[in-house]
Amino acid sequence: MEYITAFIIGGLVCAAVQILLDRTKLMPGRVMVLLVCAGAVLGFCGIYQPFQDMAGSGASVPLLGFGNLLWQGIKEAVDRHGFLGIFMGGFEASAVGISAALIFGYIASFIFDPKMKK
Repeated sequence: MEYITAFIIGGLVCAAVQILLDRTKLMPGRVMVLLVCAGAVLGFCGIYQPFQDMAGSGASVPLLGFGNLLWQGIKEAVDRHGFLGIFMGGFEASAVGISAALIFGYIASFIFDPKMKK
């Protein structure tokens, strides 16, 4: 049953994003930024954690989860380091994921020989 709930929640998030892309003039990059910011705002309001507990990976994998991860990192770093934690927390919390994306993207560029669009 847990997998079905995660599938449904993940599907609803994807459907909402697709409707947003189809019905507005927002470009995909801006929608992605909106999702990250929405995850951070929902984490700040205390809404995201119960949502993630209910949905499981359906809520933690998309960009909403990345925004919440950034918020949690900033919150913990501010508790430890004070004002400087605002600048450090997001990087500390997401460094592994960002590093992996950069490294695997670099490796993929050697394998697939990317070309710039004209």
